[in-house]
Amino acid sequence: MKLFFAPWHRAGMLALAALAAFASPLAAQAENGSDYPNKPIRLVVPYPPGGGTDVIARIVQERFSALLGQQVLIDNRGGAAGSIGTELVAKSPPDGYTVLFTLSSHTINPAIYAKLSFDTAKDFAPVGMVASLPQILVANTQFPANTVAELVALAKAKPDSISFASVGNGSPGHLAGELLKLRTGTQMTHVPYRGGGPAVTDVMGGQVPLLWVSIPAAAQFVKAGKLKALAVSTTRRSAAFPDVPTMQEAGIADFDVDSWYAVFVPAKTPKPAIDRLNRVINTVVKEPEIRDKLLAQGSEGVGGTPEQLGKVVTAELVRWQKLAREANIKVD
Repeated sequence: MKLFFAPWHRAGMLALAALAAFASPLAAQAENGSDYPNKPIRLVVPYPPGGGTDVIARIVQERFSALLGQQVLIDNRGGAAGSIGTELVAKSPPDGYTVLFTLSSHTINPAIYAKLSFDTAKDFAPVGMVASLPQILVANTQFPANTVAELVALAKAKPDSISFASVGNGSPGHLAGELLKLRTGTQMTHVPYRGGGPAVTDVMGGQVPLLWVSIPAAAQFVKAGKLKALAVSTTRRSAAFPDVPTMQEAGIADFDVDSWYAVFVPAKTPKPAIDRLNRVINTVVKEPEIRDKLLAQGSEGVGGTPEQLGKVVTAELVRWQKLAREANIKVD
């Protein structure tokens, strides 16, 4: 007996076959990340709005969205020197749609926290470095010391009488403050905040006299005369504040704390997604308008490959472990 298929039936079967043939490559693309991105991306900033990390993220956010063809939405998850937001990304699906925009505390936290809920070396894949800049030591305008030498003399005359703020335990500012104590033999009390914005507000209000913070969080207030700058943490002066000395120029030998901002994704994120994000980073940091905005905040666009960022992470994990031991820095 011959089977007879009506024309519409044959057409339907052909359409289904065509759809299956078309869907198979799409499924493969979705699995390996080659269709990335096809929906909005959450950019997790593990610090509150107004801090240095948030400022830099918002400078590049719009261009990231334009070049990726999808909305890039900033999600501020502050607390524990970035650990809360970082943990969120570590435990997110490795699909490239939850991305970490963080600073160099990413490599500091493992050195000073007794226990973290993630493994910095194993739970993240590096994507690219966005910018680099110094920390800046700022003071309330009524604080009696106007130079680092005067600060050190004051701290030696009255041990434990001076406190300094940072954006949290494990932040570059925290390390800069501890390094200053170690290099000068002084005793000062660290006051950790949940981010640069709240810390700056309290230093201007006189609740804490000193603050180590990334330049973007303090720049406008220093320029407005609401904070006074004593020094920067790197071996080079900042382009944003060329008149502010480095710590080494201020008489503190062997002092260098560089802050960087970079993008990471959960480990096992497909390589096409990482490569796409990396290309966007390298394009954006070279754009004149973005470069000028970064320079206005005292930072410089960096870029580079995921492998280069990975080498920085590996080296700094070792470096900060050594400093934490020397300065006896530990946080429960």
